[in-house]
Amino acid sequence: MSTSYEPRPEHKFTFGLWTVGNVGRDPFGEPVRPPISPVEIVHLLAEVGAYGVNLHDNDLVPIDATPAERDRIVRDFKRALEETGLKVPMATTNLFTDPVFKDGAFTSNDPAVRAYALQKTMQAMDLGVELGAETYVFWGGREGTESDATKNPVEAIKRMREALNFLCAYALDQGYALKFALEAKPNEPRGDIYLPTTGAMLGFIETLDHPEMVGVNPEVAHEQMAGLNFLHAVAQAWDAGKLFHIDLNDQNPGRYDQDFRFASHLWKQAFFLVKFLEDVGYEGPRHYDAHAYRTEDLDGVKDFARGCMRSYLILKEKARQFNEDPEIQALLAEINPPVQGIPDPGAPYTRAHAEALKAHAFDRRAIAARGLAYERLDQLVFDLLMGVR
Repeated sequence: MSTSYEPRPEHKFTFGLWTVGNVGRDPFGEPVRPPISPVEIVHLLAEVGAYGVNLHDNDLVPIDATPAERDRIVRDFKRALEETGLKVPMATTNLFTDPVFKDGAFTSNDPAVRAYALQKTMQAMDLGVELGAETYVFWGGREGTESDATKNPVEAIKRMREALNFLCAYALDQGYALKFALEAKPNEPRGDIYLPTTGAMLGFIETLDHPEMVGVNPEVAHEQMAGLNFLHAVAQAWDAGKLFHIDLNDQNPGRYDQDFRFASHLWKQAFFLVKFLEDVGYEGPRHYDAHAYRTEDLDGVKDFARGCMRSYLILKEKARQFNEDPEIQALLAEINPPVQGIPDPGAPYTRAHAEALKAHAFDRRAIAARGLAYERLDQLVFDLLMGVR
C-alpha cells in the first residue's frame, strides 16, 4: 500500500468504540470476534493512525456499573488516551439498547422512561465533557413507532423538543461548551423513526429554545437507506451553518443499515462528498460510523479502519486533480456561463429590475437548443476515478 495516503492528526479521522469494537453479531448470527476493551481499542486506533475515538456512555461504562467501577474504568481510559495522544471529540448516549427504551426514550409514552432518559443523558454529558468532547450527538434509535395507533406524532415531537430544550439549558447551566448534533435515520430498529432525514432535523432545530447550539450529524447510510442523495443533505446542512459533525460509511440504497467501510460501494458518491467537504473547508472530525465485515478477525478490523481513512485520502487527492484538470475546468466554465446580455437573475429585487426582467425578450428556443455536455463531464469524472486521466 502506498505511504502517500497515511493518516495524520490534521485529517481528524475518528472512530467510535462501537465500530472497531464490533464483535460481528447480527440478527442471524452470534459474535465472530472476541470483545476488546475500550483501552485496547484506543491502542488499536493509535496503531492504525486515527486522530480520535468517540463513544456512547455504555461503550465505556456498563449501564449497571457502580460509582467506584465507573471511576476506575474512566481513569484507565484516560491513561490510554494520554499514552496514545488520541482525543475524544464527540460523545453520545445509548438510549436504545436497554429494555427500558423498548418504546423510545425522549418520546416514550411513559413519563418515567422520559425522566430516566434525561438523567442518563445528563450523566453521559458529564462524562463526555470530562473526556474532552466538544460535540454531543443525539440519535433517536427507538424514537418511533411500528403502529401509529400507539403514539401521536405531534405529541412525540413535542416531547423531543422538551428534552432537547432541557438538555441545552443543562449544558448552559453547567458551563459546558457543547454543540449538539442531531442524527436522522428513516427506520431500523423501529418501523418508522421520527424526524427521519437531515432536512427534517434542520426544520425541527429552528423550533428549539437554543437553535444556535444545535446542528446535525448526517450519516451516509441513513440518507441512502431512504434513497436520498447524501451530498445534497450535507450541502443543505452546510449552507444552514449546521454541519456540526458527520458520519462516514457506505450503503447500498434501499437495504438495511449496512455500515460498510467508507467508499467501499458507491465510489462516485463518496468522491463528490469528499470533494465538497474539502472544497468548503469543513474543519470538523471525519468520523467513521462503520463496521468491518463479519468475515474478519482482529487483523481484518485493522484493515477495515485503515481502509476507511485511506479511501478518504485517495478521494481527497482525486478532488485536487479534478480542481486542477484543465479540460474539466474548461468544461465547467462553459457549462456555467457568465451573466451577459440579460438582466442578472441573482440580483436583489428592485422594482426597476423586476420591470427589466418582465420586458426582456428571451429566445427560449435558442436557449433550449444549447447542449450542456453533462455526458462528457460525467465520463471525465469516471476516467479520473479509474485512474486513466
